[in-house]
Amino acid sequence: MKFPFLATFILFIVLFNIRIRLVSRKEEQKEEKFWDRELRSNSVRKKSLDTLEYVHLPYDLLPFGTAGDDENLKEIEDELTALKDLKIVNLTGITNTDLKLEYGTANITALTEYDQNYTSLVIALQKWGDALYTLGRFEDAASVLEFAVKTRTDITATYRLLIDMYKTKLGLNEQEIQRKLDGLVPIANSLNSLSRNTILKLLEPSDNNSDPE
Repeated sequence: MKFPFLATFILFIVLFNIRIRLVSRKEEQKEEKFWDRELRSNSVRKKSLDTLEYVHLPYDLLPFGTAGDDENLKEIEDELTALKDLKIVNLTGITNTDLKLEYGTANITALTEYDQNYTSLVIALQKWGDALYTLGRFEDAASVLEFAVKTRTDITATYRLLIDMYKTKLGLNEQEIQRKLDGLVPIANSLNSLSRNTILKLLEPSDNNSDPE
């Protein structure tokens, strides 16, 4: 009885070692590929950034100047106004190596700045939408968050709050609600982010998706 057990154990060890070597080899190949692309990216010459999809704040379409005496709203408006003359680009999910390969190594500092400006933008828009929602200003909150979605934000809370307003706060009928939700799906599908699947899940028909967090 001991021999079959020993043979099985030895076979298991052999197969396990083969598996480890295969995984190790794949990791080595993956690392070699990464460093090869990184080396090539560092030799790419500077290219024009004119083709980038720049984000511009539509000040005339968003509820700027409506904060009144609310210091929180004033602060958020100031944060957004500070971004007015800056270049803003959504580069979420794109690696520095890919950016250097596409636009050249000399542009990486500028591209990083543009992406950081975008992050500041969508965080401020989420804060603004949430604050307006808390005050019961649902139409203003929806316009702010809808703009954030148009820029392809990957902040899950933005979609969650917008979905809640469509379903319960804006007085929409069933057809209007569905049309609004259907409009969010292709945007969510296009996200290059880990939150993509979570956001798509929110857009699936479910009574549990009505309550904001």
